[in-house]
Order: sequence, then structure tokens, then C-alpha cells
Amino acid sequence: MDATQRMVCRQDFFNPLTSMGLQMSSILVISHFFNLVLKELGQPGPIAQILAGLVLGPTGLSNIHKVRDFFFQASAAEYYEIFGFFCRMLFMFLIGLETDLSYILKKLKISSTIAYGGAMVGAIFGIAVSFFLHQQLMLNDKKKFGFLLVIMLMTAYTACPVVIRVATDLKFATSEIGRLAIYSSIINEITCLIVFGFILGIHKMAFFGDFFLTVFVTLVVVGINKFVAIWFNRRNRNKKYLTNPELLFILSLLIGNSMIIEMYTSNSVISCFVIGIMFPKEGKSARTLVQKLSYCVHNFILPVYFGYLGFQFDASRLNSLSSVAIVVIMVVLSIGSKISGTLAACHYLKIPLNHGVFLGFCLNLKGHADVVFIGQATNSLVDWNSEAYNLLLITIVINTVISGPVLALLMRREDKLFTQTYTTLEHHNPESELRTLACVYGPRHVSGVLATMAAISGSQPTPMIPYMMHLIELIQKRRTNVSYHELEDDEQSDNEDYGGNDVLEINDAVDAFTTATKIIVHISKAVSAFSNLYEDVCNVAEDMHTSIVILPFHKHQRIDGKMESAKEGVRITNQKVLRHAPCSVGIIVERGQAGVPGFSQLLDYVSVQQVATLFFGGPDDREAIAWSTRIASHPLVNLTVIRFLSTESSSTRNERVDERDDIEVFMSLASLETGNDVDNAFLNDFYNRSVTSGQVGYVEKYVNNGAQTVAALVDIGDMYSLFIVGKGGRGHSPLTTGMSDWEECPELGTVGDLLASSDFNVNGSVLVVQQYRHSKKEFLDD
Repeated sequence: MDATQRMVCRQDFFNPLTSMGLQMSSILVISHFFNLVLKELGQPGPIAQILAGLVLGPTGLSNIHKVRDFFFQASAAEYYEIFGFFCRMLFMFLIGLETDLSYILKKLKISSTIAYGGAMVGAIFGIAVSFFLHQQLMLNDKKKFGFLLVIMLMTAYTACPVVIRVATDLKFATSEIGRLAIYSSIINEITCLIVFGFILGIHKMAFFGDFFLTVFVTLVVVGINKFVAIWFNRRNRNKKYLTNPELLFILSLLIGNSMIIEMYTSNSVISCFVIGIMFPKEGKSARTLVQKLSYCVHNFILPVYFGYLGFQFDASRLNSLSSVAIVVIMVVLSIGSKISGTLAACHYLKIPLNHGVFLGFCLNLKGHADVVFIGQATNSLVDWNSEAYNLLLITIVINTVISGPVLALLMRREDKLFTQTYTTLEHHNPESELRTLACVYGPRHVSGVLATMAAISGSQPTPMIPYMMHLIELIQKRRTNVSYHELEDDEQSDNEDYGGNDVLEINDAVDAFTTATKIIVHISKAVSAFSNLYEDVCNVAEDMHTSIVILPFHKHQRIDGKMESAKEGVRITNQKVLRHAPCSVGIIVERGQAGVPGFSQLLDYVSVQQVATLFFGGPDDREAIAWSTRIASHPLVNLTVIRFLSTESSSTRNERVDERDDIEVFMSLASLETGNDVDNAFLNDFYNRSVTSGQVGYVEKYVNNGAQTVAALVDIGDMYSLFIVGKGGRGHSPLTTGMSDWEECPELGTVGDLLASSDFNVNGSVLVVQQYRHSKKEFLDD
């Protein structure tokens, strides 16, 4: 009882600890209300959270005497400082954990040029205005140089956590310009923090000692993490995630590292980021950290942190014309310098003007490090008075509050900046980055889908960002007429428990794939009724700007070689995705002789796979060729393109051809004057690029009708482990006449359905490709 009374402070219940707790709770509640209103106006979450802080702070409710006494207690600053320490540590570690290091290295020149362009102009403007501000704020002349450095850093700095959160809320984080903004902000923030640490180290005459201590402690934690992550992954082979004690151990290393650095040097933000970026990304350890920390950071830590920025905004400080002028000058200079510096960098990089303006406002977002600059500079670099301190905080808040809505407005006016320029691989540069979304309904589908992704990834230098969605049917089992304690175990499950052991098997297969290929697959889960699952797939494909969606066929092969149907809902979902997907779609039919997967053996990286692409003409077949171009670059794939032509076109050749004979022409393109002009132009380009170099084989087969086409397919049925074919879009082709009479699955198209049929003697898997339909009419014309 005595301990309880002491804990709640019997004499004064409203102590600094309870005050901070209630303040954070109030910020979360009020920000949620603002978010509901502003979300409809397209505004990002940080704006709502800063406004919540404004309402609760000295500008709003804290004007009331009792509220102000409760929230602004003498010893509360220490609690806020500790909370800020944990906030910075966790979200910088998470940012490092989610950062794509390979992309940064690939775009290092572009990102650093944009980051340093805005920062350098901002620093120059900051130095120019600092003399005027120092005089107006009447600060100590002895530390004038320190004030100059702080203002220079504030105008040059960009808050990457704010940029990331705004980009996520406005859904441009996965676009090319969005990723450029995020990684430019990371480079900017890390550079500014390094400069600030260097300044403090020189001031304390301990720069080299601080530097070596930080590097040593960071490297020790990075090394321990690599060992511990591998050990925990092996230790939890039969579990979905790490246990809580294991998770706590990893976070304890991070906390210990940060505390040592903060005690003996200046700031641990860079160290936490480096530890996150160097943490092994494969296996359960990284997956557990991302899942647990993402919810905590994005739903609690960052909202409170942004809210606390607004909470420190005190409008009463703007009580004179000079104070208003100082704030206006700082805000205008910050925005102007960022935009002008970024535009100059974009002009040098030949980036369009509208992109430059958008990037400029992104890099003008301010945040936590500005507060660090002001706070840690106190009494060491600058002797702040209360007016100067608060006016600088006001400029930080106003900068972010202005930039957030402007970015939302620019997004609405410049939709083309954030949409996929090419949604088909036919117009996609084979050397450019490819974003794919693979869907699985259970462990049975994983091997075929992963083998397809591995093949499409081609050679390892070819950039690819793969996503995988585990689609789970939501079954309404819960009874509503009983109490909670009367429910069965399966009725009490929440979304996290859906999928059961399937999740474990899928994760293990993906981990093995990542280990073998070094390709990190981002896994997510969608739980919904079959009637709505397609919406989840299409929304994710649109948000992630994917160019390809890969779906498993609703049938699977039995031991006797026959194809057996799974749930009908799987087929319905596939059909709806084909109709509504914002990009090209491929359906993989996994087959193999005697029930042994054939093409899936590609994952073993042992045997060479023979792959054939069938070309009859039309947009889907051209898309299939485009997919094949990437697949052909895989070191264990031998690709042959087989073009089917009517025997009537053989009259253009010098020799007569019997209508029942096949002419096979390797490494030649004999009949470009026949068929569709678009098809011919596309094949001519493909031939000159891939066939003449010897990378791809080319065959032409002459047939008269569907029966001869079937006979030709039977002849090659056991020669290839994978057949790639377009779904349709060929119009009324005489080459497939009569083949649709026994069609079972129209979603595979005429040829794809034949190859996937149990009655057809083909042992290879089948990949059916549908090119993105830009209009409903194109879809109906198939």
C-alpha cells in the first residue's frame, strides 16, 4: 500500500510523470480527430498531429491557468528528454532496418546531389541571415559563431522521419520521385548530424575520442547483431516470430549502445541508423523487428513526437512586429533556399521542373534534429534566451505545417508524377528496376511463384523489388449469441492468427529463397472474403507501383498427373484480378512429370531449365515476349521463342512447303512481311536485340488451323519445363480455330487452357500472361 501511495504521489497526484502520460494520451486522441477530418482533404498525418499539439499547447488549452500548471511542471523537461531519446533511437533504427542500401548506392550520385544542393544553398542563406537574427535577438556576442553554425544547420536540415511519414500517408513513398525524396532526406539528415557532432566535438576538444568511441561501440553491436540474428533464426525454425525475450535482448543492445554514446559523446542517431541498416535482413529476426517496431513507431511514437513539436508552439511569443519578422524571414529563407537549391541540382541532373519543386518542398520538412540542434547547443555553443529559443521552435513548426499541405496540393495537380509511366513490360526498359507482386493462397503455391520470380529477376545485377501477399479467406465463424469465454479457440483468432501454420511454411520458403538468391522479398498478408480479396491485391499493386502481378492457378497437380481444383473462390479472385489489375498479370500453372515440379527446380540452382515462349500475335503475346526477355537473362534458363504462322505465308519463301510439314528456322526471322505490323516491328526489335546475340533461340512453325497447332504443341510437350504464352487479344486467329471448343478455364485463354488441361500431354508448367488493359473496351475485345 505504501509503495502504491508513493508511486502516485499522495501529496501531489499530478506529478511530471502522470502529466507526461496524460499529455501523450491527449495528443493521440486529439490528433486522431484531426486526422479523420484532414484525411478527407488529402492532408498527411503529421499535420494533424502537430495541430493536436497546437490545440493542447500554450497556443490553445494551456492558456487556461490550471491546464498550464498541470502540463508545464518544473521537472517535466527531464521526462520529455528521456522520452525523446527513446523516440529517436527506435525510429532511426527502424528507418535503417527498412532502408534499401542497394538502391541508395545505385542512386547515390542523384540523391546526394539533390540533398546537398538544397542543403548548401540553405546553409549559405542561413549564414547570411544569422548576423541580422543575432542582433535582433540580442544574444551574447561571445558565442556569435556558435549561433551562426546552429542557424546554418537549421536552414540546411531535412527531417527524414517526417518525409517518410508524409510520403507514406500521401502514398508516394514507392514512386520514383518519392524514393528519391526519402533517400535524399536520409543523406541530408545524416550529413547534418555528422557536422553537428563534429562541431560539438571540436568545441569540447574531444572530437577524435568521441568519434572512435562511437565507431567502436557501433561496430561491436553490429557484429553481435549479425551473430545473434543468425542464431535466433535457427533457434526458431518452427515459430513464426522471435519470442519476446529474444526481441528484448536485441533492443537492449540498441539501448545500451545509445546510452553509452549519449553519455560520452553528443548524439546516437547516426549509430542507431547504421545498426539498423547493417542488421541482417533475412529471416525471422528482421521480420519480427519490422512488424513489432512498425506498429509502435508509426502509431504511437511518431504521432506523439510530432504532436510535441506543435505542443511547444507558443503564439504568445509573436507579440511584436520584430518577432513576427524574424519568424517570417526564417520561414521564407528556409523554403526559398530549399526550393532554389533543389531546383539547381535538378537542373544539373536534367530532372523536370515540376519534380524539382515537389522535391524542394519535401526537403523543407523539419523535425526532431532541429530540436536537438537547439537543445544540445544550449550553454555550449549558444546562450539562448527564452524568446530566441521559442521563436526558432515556431519556425520549425510553421515550415512543416506549410510544406505538408503544399505537397498534398501538388500531388492532386501532378498526378502523373506518382503514377506508373509504363504498366506493361512491352514498353519497360529491361535494364530498369522491376517491381513485382506475387500472390499465394497457401504453401502449395510458393515454389512455383518463387521460381517464376527468380526467373524474372534474370541476372543478379538486374534490379527487382519483389513483394509477396499471402491471401487468406476470412471465414465468419464467430457466434454472436454467446459470451466470449464460450467461444472456441478458432473463433477467438484475430488477423494475426489467420493463416495458421501456412504462414510459417511460407516464411521458411521465402527465407530459403532469400538465402539462395540474395533477393529480399517483402511479405504481407491480406485477410478478406474471396469476394473482396481482389481489391486488396489491386490496391497493393497500385500503391507499390508494381509492373507485374503473379497469381497461382486454382488447380494443382495430383500424384497421378491429373489437375485437381482447389476452392472456387481462388478462381473467382484470379478472374477479378485479371479484370481490375492496374498492371500486367501472369498466372502460373505448376506442373511436372509424376507430380514432381519441373520448373520449380530452378530454385535449386543445379539444372538448366528449357523454356519456350509461344507467339501467335497480339498484345498479350508481345507482353509474354517482354517477360521472356528478362527470364532469358537468368543463367540457368535456355529460352526458345516459337512463332506460329499460317502456311499461306510460306508462299513468300523460295521453297514450297507441304501443309503438314513444320519448318523450323533457328536464329532467323523469315516472315516479317506477314502478320500484324505491330507484332512484326516488336519481333524485329526483339530478334536484333536477343536472337542475333545468341541469347535466345528462335523457331517458326507453319500451321493451317487449330488442329495442326494442337499437333505441333503435342510434339514439343515434353521438351520444355515451362511454356510462356499470352492469354489472348489475338482476335479471330485461324491458328487457334476450334481450340476453344473444349475450353475449361477462359481466364487462361485458348492456348493456355489447352496446355494446362489434364487431357493434354504436356509435362511443363505454364505461365499465362495478360498485358495491362488501358480500357474496358480492350478487355472486352479479347
